[in-house]
Amino acid sequence: MRIISGRNNAFLEINHSLKAKEYVDYKYQSLKRLVESPPKERVTNEGRHAYRFFTKQHKDITNIYEAFYKNGKKIIPKDLKLDPLSIAIWYMDDGSKSRDKDVYLNTQQFSLNDQKRLLYLLREMGIKARLNKDKKYYRVRILKESISDFMKIISPYVCSSMEYKLVMTP
Repeated sequence: MRIISGRNNAFLEINHSLKAKEYVDYKYQSLKRLVESPPKERVTNEGRHAYRFFTKQHKDITNIYEAFYKNGKKIIPKDLKLDPLSIAIWYMDDGSKSRDKDVYLNTQQFSLNDQKRLLYLLREMGIKARLNKDKKYYRVRILKESISDFMKIISPYVCSSMEYKLVMTP
């Protein structure tokens, strides 16, 4: 998902791999009132098959853009609250698991202080996490002891096309 600042108001581009068609359709249904045409498949110049749609420019999206971007950089708003659905969408969009079943939230574009704020917000949800250096940038890593709780929180909201991201724990 990308928020794009338009001439009058901002708009969203929802763009995922064709494998995530169900997830794009889910987002489309949620945002349908702000969309003029349904998602479409496209092939990029690199031959990648994608599935995407755009919203119309809208003041509500501009408000989100203004809350999450300052001087062209992503930020975490001071009043951000997390809930199970927002964490699940965050993980479906920007999360990953490794072969070792480590779970990450790719937060590399946020400042170190904003990432620490995210750690605090996760702790409020009962999720223990740390910052993990990925090459030269940090990202959020869910601690092994919290992966099971993290998965229990998000799994009811994860679309079947994104279930490959879930870590099944005993």
